[in-house]
Amino acid sequence: MYYRDRQDQAGPRVGFTVGKVLGGSVQRNRIRRRLRAAVRCHLGELAWSLDVVMHPRKSVLDMDFTRLDSEVGQLFAALQRRKTKA
Repeated sequence: MYYRDRQDQAGPRVGFTVGKVLGGSVQRNRIRRRLRAAVRCHLGELAWSLDVVMHPRKSVLDMDFTRLDSEVGQLFAALQRRKTKA
């Protein structure tokens, strides 16, 4: 995951880079859909304007969704802690 602060007050934006190395279009789109669903649950935890780019691994395809959801929540909580320390 990569992130960068923005100067506007539009709120957080999240993007995904899912390259061909992760599989065919069906697998890549499934990875993207699963990540989008997990991010949707936790997007409200980010309280400032930033851009986040998530670069997943192929294990996202086979991972249990509750674990994926938990990991996305941990990543967003770490971002929020980093911002409050700065």
